[in-house]
Amino acid sequence: MSQSSNPNMTAALSGLKVVDLTQYEAGTSCTESLAWLGADICKVEPQGGENGRFASTERGDLDSYYFVIMNANKRSMVCDLKSPRGKALVMRLIEKADVMIENMSPGGIEKLGLGYEEVKKINPRLIYAQIKGFAPESPYGKFLSFDMIAQAVGGAYAITGEAGGPPLRPGPHVGDTGAGLHCLIGILAALNQRNRTGRGQRIEVTMQDSVINFNRICFAGQLMNGKPVERTGNQSSLGAAAPSELYQCKPGGPNDWIMVYSTRAGNWHWQRLLTLMGREDLKDDPRFSTPKLRVQNAAVVDKLVGDWCAQFTKRDAMEKLQNAGVPAGAVFDTQELMNDPALRKRGMFAEIEHPTRGKFLIPGWPVKMSDSYVPVKSAPLLGQHTAELLSEWLGMSDAEIQEYMKETPLKKGTRD
Repeated sequence: MSQSSNPNMTAALSGLKVVDLTQYEAGTSCTESLAWLGADICKVEPQGGENGRFASTERGDLDSYYFVIMNANKRSMVCDLKSPRGKALVMRLIEKADVMIENMSPGGIEKLGLGYEEVKKINPRLIYAQIKGFAPESPYGKFLSFDMIAQAVGGAYAITGEAGGPPLRPGPHVGDTGAGLHCLIGILAALNQRNRTGRGQRIEVTMQDSVINFNRICFAGQLMNGKPVERTGNQSSLGAAAPSELYQCKPGGPNDWIMVYSTRAGNWHWQRLLTLMGREDLKDDPRFSTPKLRVQNAAVVDKLVGDWCAQFTKRDAMEKLQNAGVPAGAVFDTQELMNDPALRKRGMFAEIEHPTRGKFLIPGWPVKMSDSYVPVKSAPLLGQHTAELLSEWLGMSDAEIQEYMKETPLKKGTRD
């Protein structure tokens, strides 16, 4: 389904008000997803801005690309949550909101007096969502977490790497963004339940739990073998398929590789592969007659497939293999993906115009809906929408807004 451009189409979550007290990636992934679905996101930031704005920037006077990618389609207002007036203002916003989400350090939101028990008194319909590194009641409940920590304690490192080698961090941010998407699922379910009951509820997601859920198929290997799943390189986590490897293609650049996989459920992929390679003479070879036997002879299998793949570019090899009914995927790097015209047309990479950085592409929202469309908009500058949010959400007058903004000046680039 290609991205729509119907200006009259309403968004799925149009009218939903979200108070966003998140920072960095896990919580911001969740609120950005809600924004991409049409929710109105009020990103509440301290006067110096959310830490992610400047922590990864190459210039102190520019918002980081990291921040811009994580905060598309949101509106920003500044507020000093540690001041009585700031806290009172946020409580007024929460009173109007459908959803509130935070991912502060353990105990942080409670220290501000914005814990669930206090907040639900003023808005019992509120969906109150929290993302933490570890379960609060666990022995690690007070520990800090980032994506790489979550992937370590959730099992992802232990299953990633070459056999006999050290654990490696997987590239995708399943600890951070993965937790955000799990939280999104909980919020959408809670909103649906609220339609029936009229009541809000608290949603709790931990980064450790989220990584465990992403890795759940690996636990089948443990149950089968009665021991921890080992690192197997590019082999499947159940270690039962051959070929299941990366093979280098021409011209031999750093990402000129292709992944070729054959099912562990039977021989049909292998038979098709032999036909494509012109090696029908091996179709009755007892070394390759079952998936298990092919794994035992993986070195021979890899030599056969590797020599064939080396004749082609990764794109040509992928097309030939897939057209023959053999699962294969070229290793596309970030630039190749961003420049792919089909992905651009689909909206997986959208051009934005940032107020200070100008025009550039950012990743878009992968879920396509036939009756909901939200164009991708740039992440906000710090406090860019303070006045309009206070007016639209709280009905404050121009004079009240000017007074507030005078008492709450921006402190861009500073830290508490």
